[in-house]
Amino acid sequence: MELRHLEHHLAACEFASVECGLCQQFFQRSQLQQHMEAECPRRLVSCENCLVEMSYEERLGHEQTCPLAYVTCEYCQTDLVRKQMADHYDMDCYKAPIPCTYTHFGCKEKMQRNDLARHLQEFTQAHMRMMAQTLRSVSSSFTPTSHMASVSLDPNQFEPAPPSFPDASQQTQSLKETVEQLEARLVIQDHQIRELIAKMQNQTSVVTELKNTVRALEDKFTEVEAQQYNGVFIWKINHFSAHLRNQEEERPVVIHSPGFYTGKPGYKLCLRMHLQLPSAPRCANYISLFVHTMQGEYDNLLHWPFQGTIRLSILDQSEGSSIQDQEEIMDTKPDLLAFQRPTMARNPKGFGYVTFMPILALRQRMFIKNDTLLVRCIVTTQAELNSPRREGFHPRNSDGSTL
Repeated sequence: MELRHLEHHLAACEFASVECGLCQQFFQRSQLQQHMEAECPRRLVSCENCLVEMSYEERLGHEQTCPLAYVTCEYCQTDLVRKQMADHYDMDCYKAPIPCTYTHFGCKEKMQRNDLARHLQEFTQAHMRMMAQTLRSVSSSFTPTSHMASVSLDPNQFEPAPPSFPDASQQTQSLKETVEQLEARLVIQDHQIRELIAKMQNQTSVVTELKNTVRALEDKFTEVEAQQYNGVFIWKINHFSAHLRNQEEERPVVIHSPGFYTGKPGYKLCLRMHLQLPSAPRCANYISLFVHTMQGEYDNLLHWPFQGTIRLSILDQSEGSSIQDQEEIMDTKPDLLAFQRPTMARNPKGFGYVTFMPILALRQRMFIKNDTLLVRCIVTTQAELNSPRREGFHPRNSDGSTL
């Protein structure tokens, strides 16, 4: 190479060292783009829950505090958005530990919220005694103390004391008998309450067993129904106007579909829809649509990660031949966590479109009919794509959003 061409060559040489504009580290020019897109700790990424942008190195810290991230209640295992968890603990969680209502009177018991009523019934007498003891303590704090005996009083300053009543002792005795009768009646009622509680516990256990049986049958029916879809699933979202009102009022709207199978045997998937809030950055007033893998009956028989093509559609429910569905087709990306074999009931990572469709577009055609939105998902696995019958089928890529 001639010396006069050296400077021009260095400006384009793929092996020259160039500085990353984000982390200020040096890489060969041929590796810089890959580094900035997939490796740089300061590359921009979006939170999968609130869609706020941040550097990759800040992502882990944000995930621990994101108000829209889903977290699990440590007591009842309910999944909720993080910002709802405090109210859940204070008001709703039936397994959260709470103090007794009579804690200010000396009861030190703590129990699950759903056990409070039983505790109050079982310890009625003890709570009454605590209240009486507290009242006596308060009353004694107002009695004259011994230092008042040194105060000199002039007898002429006071009226003569009224004569004593001969029946005062009889009234006192009558009051004592009444108290004893009430205490005896309280003991009888306490025994009756214990018997009723025992009967109620027996009935509750029977009802719980029946509920568990019904729930198991419902789960089995749902699983059998999910296996009938064979990769073509239509999700009916009823009462959709209520979701739109929540979105307009800046209340988070996240909806999950039932699970469905791509075949028998096949992969189990589900859909997740977000109605992005008017204040959401970059995607305000958009419908976001994602696919999640789920733990299924045939996972041991399948090849992982899941590979194939997914066609997502919001269906135009107009009548006639001028139907125009909102549709996107995406290929799976095996290197993403969203398509690995799930280690829990539903893979928390999904894959799809943050800006699948503007919410305003719903009113341009009859996407909502009888207050119902229809979402269709057609899944073609890699094995089906390799079949000769699928020649000529060319899906488009998604926008690469993993949430």
